[in-house]
Amino acid sequence: MLFKRFLQHSAKKIGFAFDIDGVLLRSKNPIAGAGEALRTLNKNKIPYILLTNGGGQLEEERAAFISKVLEVPISPLQVVLSHSPYKALVGKYDRILAVGTPSVRRVAKHYGFKDVVHLSDIVRYNRDITPFSGLSDKQLLEYSEDIPDIDRKRFDAVLVFNDPHDWAADIQIISDALNSEDGMLNTLRKETSCKPSIPIYFSNRDFLWANNYSLNRFGQGAFRSLVRQLYCEMNNKLPLEDFTIGKPTKLTYDFAHHILIDWNQKLVTGNIEGEKQDLPTLGVEPEQSPFDEVFMVGDNPASDIIGAQEYGWKSCLVRTGVYKDDTSRLGSVKPTMIVDNVYEAVKSVLESNRVTE
Repeated sequence: MLFKRFLQHSAKKIGFAFDIDGVLLRSKNPIAGAGEALRTLNKNKIPYILLTNGGGQLEEERAAFISKVLEVPISPLQVVLSHSPYKALVGKYDRILAVGTPSVRRVAKHYGFKDVVHLSDIVRYNRDITPFSGLSDKQLLEYSEDIPDIDRKRFDAVLVFNDPHDWAADIQIISDALNSEDGMLNTLRKETSCKPSIPIYFSNRDFLWANNYSLNRFGQGAFRSLVRQLYCEMNNKLPLEDFTIGKPTKLTYDFAHHILIDWNQKLVTGNIEGEKQDLPTLGVEPEQSPFDEVFMVGDNPASDIIGAQEYGWKSCLVRTGVYKDDTSRLGSVKPTMIVDNVYEAVKSVLESNRVTE
């Protein structure tokens, strides 16, 4: 069933933010109605962005894939990945330890970081550092680079871009960096502290996420829990001071709000083909917003919905991902509406805002 014919303007100025996994896609497969919902918004020039806790690739690559799968033209300027706010850290840190799949090295360099070391580079430097690494020799040669001064130049920060795949090795190397002497490899500081030797950023804290398997899987939030617990054990039970972005943090919702405002302006001026994007300073709220209401459409109450709720946006909780229609588990999370899928979410919002004949 198709939507009714929509008019170009609603009684209110509305915008949308969509999660991807569990809302538009399940793994790499489209969820029914997702393409139709986005095509309707495109047709009526209603601004929206894709706001995901996923990452590991460039915004351009994610936009191209989703455009192809859903048969909807989506601009990279509409995509906010979990690590997109890291763009605002370029220039703040010199050498970073990039954590995640091998692709994150390329992402970090594309963002503008000049000195990027991937965890596989450290395994290549000395296999004994991570005796339980799951990387084969062939994988190591494929993923890693030889960094001549890897043990002579300090690391300035650890940036977790996406869920790493070699947890045993990654946790060991991250622990070494956080407890090092001034960020130097092969060192261990004498004192204990809540504050690590170098700062660590996690790009999301989703404990669970939905893929093609029938049960939810551990996400970066679970990885973060292990890193924090081991740090605590090594520092006389002192908790780790870390930085988290991604949904549901206000920092990421502020960043996404800026991107949504920028995209709305491009729709108004007709400059949607331009590549220039007005990137905000990390942690700065928009001074003015053209929107009366913004709707976050998500499947995870603990990130999408609570984040929108705390930020002041409205929310549509769908049943196609993490959430399985168990209202007893929502607790203080109060979605504006609970619907079967993203198609129903968009339809309900547009009809309630009288965007129909």
